[in-house]
Amino acid sequence: MYIARILYPVKVLGPGNRVGIWFDGCSHACKGCSNPELWEFQAQYSTSIDTVIKLINTIRESQVIDGFTITGGDPFEQPEDLRKLLEYARNVSSDVLVYTGYDYLYLQNKYSNILKLITVLIDGVYIEEKNDNSFLKGSSNQNIIILDESYKNKYEQYLADGINEIQNFTAKDGVISVGIHRVGDEEELDAKITKMGLEDKV
Repeated sequence: MYIARILYPVKVLGPGNRVGIWFDGCSHACKGCSNPELWEFQAQYSTSIDTVIKLINTIRESQVIDGFTITGGDPFEQPEDLRKLLEYARNVSSDVLVYTGYDYLYLQNKYSNILKLITVLIDGVYIEEKNDNSFLKGSSNQNIIILDESYKNKYEQYLADGINEIQNFTAKDGVISVGIHRVGDEEELDAKITKMGLEDKV
């Protein structure tokens, strides 16, 4: 499998302190994508499900994991690896949010077995012209679909009260900026990081 990054605690892509997992590889190539560096499959991100599980278990030893947010790239470009990861993740927390550029109906027809393992799905390609700072969505055409009815009230409350925020993680090779970005955010962040003498890894 190809995993570009695993971060904790991600607080801006779902409720609570979450493990954020970024899959590498995406064929949608959306204009204005916040992670274009993850479009191509890259050998440096090749890993195994066992390695990912060990890393998550290391986090569990000292931290509370309230949920998982899985994005990319596009996780559904690696459906079998996604399924294996979801089967493990649900044993840690049943709150699993997944972003994908594919439409829900397409996924229902092709990957219904995987959808059963997802709590909330955010579907649809990113359209830069429709980036209106909608909460938890890159653009207003995307849909937030609560698949697990037991989480309906929790997420409806979370969505009603939420505002988009950006969370920055310092990594050994720069800064990783996490969250739903508005048009122009990247340029503003680049300017700040350059001023600080750091390197940006969005």
